Amino acid sequence: MVYYEEKRRKKERLIMSCFMVIIISLLLILIIKSGDNQVSTIAQYNAQKVNFDENLEQNKTTDIKQENVIENSVKAIVGISKLKQSGSSIFVNRAEEKLGLGSGVIITDNGYILTNQHVAGNKYSSCYVTLDDGNTYDANVVWSDSNIDLAIVKINKTSLSYLKLGDSDTISLAEDVYAIGNPLGLEFQKTVTKGIISALNRTIKIEEEAQNVYMEDLIQTDATINQGNSGGALINEKGELIGINSVKISQAEGIGFAVPINIIKPIINQLISEGKFDEAWLGIYGYDKEAIPYLQSNLEIENGVYVAQIAPDGPLINLDIKEGDIITQIDDTKINQMNDLKKYIYHKKPQEVVKLHIQRNKKEFEIEVILSSKP
Repeated sequence: MVYYEEKRRKKERLIMSCFMVIIISLLLILIIKSGDNQVSTIAQYNAQKVNFDENLEQNKTTDIKQENVIENSVKAIVGISKLKQSGSSIFVNRAEEKLGLGSGVIITDNGYILTNQHVAGNKYSSCYVTLDDGNTYDANVVWSDSNIDLAIVKINKTSLSYLKLGDSDTISLAEDVYAIGNPLGLEFQKTVTKGIISALNRTIKIEEEAQNVYMEDLIQTDATINQGNSGGALINEKGELIGINSVKISQAEGIGFAVPINIIKPIINQLISEGKFDEAWLGIYGYDKEAIPYLQSNLEIENGVYVAQIAPDGPLINLDIKEGDIITQIDDTKINQMNDLKKYIYHKKPQEVVKLHIQRNKKEFEIEVILSSKP
């Protein structure tokens, strides 16, 4: 009896011991698992923190790079005046009224400067240019076109900081841009304002000397443009020149316009390569279809350029073309904007022959024209 009792007790102790081993093993597993979770959580937190710091550093580097782009761009902005101010600078208070002060953009290292025609004046006239260092130079207008309000002036100076030309045909809506110019004289010279591309290919009507003038294919931006900004730069985030600031709507805020840079590239390239530009002339004044509602409300044009006026001393005067015709193509190039036609002619030289495709009363025909020199 005693033997069986002792055997039962040993069996109970063995069961208890096994139970305790199981309990302890489970506790150890829970502790280890809990520890693993803590390590995983800390590792994940640390990884996120490193990534966050890297993003901050990357953003900081991007900001610094953008600041450098703007600072370098500002060096290429000049002041332009039709009257010479005594002293070392033409940047004076209310200079845009006293001196006709506007802005300009250096586009080559040897002194070619792009600006507005209404700032620099007509071809062969003179003006005064003040550089970033405050020194003023005599300048000559080597090219000018009132229809697109652009002019190129030249100073005798080399090793200048200049802006690289961008591609105004590839810009897009809501793209970030910067306007740089000299609004309101000395106090606000080289002002930089940031905005976006608000619209493309805008046509606006301007009243000048009791006449209506239509500017077409303009870039619209909400970057602030004020008096004195005319002729200044509109640049993209790379610091490339994509337009020349020209017009502001005085009745509204945040609506400014710039002439796209691509229209004048052929002229700049020829000036750089040959030192001169022999401008060919077609002798018409035309409008895009966007301007037609201003001219004739009942006229509809699907494509092409509307011929509004033919110059009496131009190469078209004795040819079969008249006001109201539509030019749809020049040589093998289709035309939908007046700037398309201008850019094509800018690539030509006087006495070269071009073929115009004309549409009149829904009938089409062709004429050949010998381009003349622009008077």
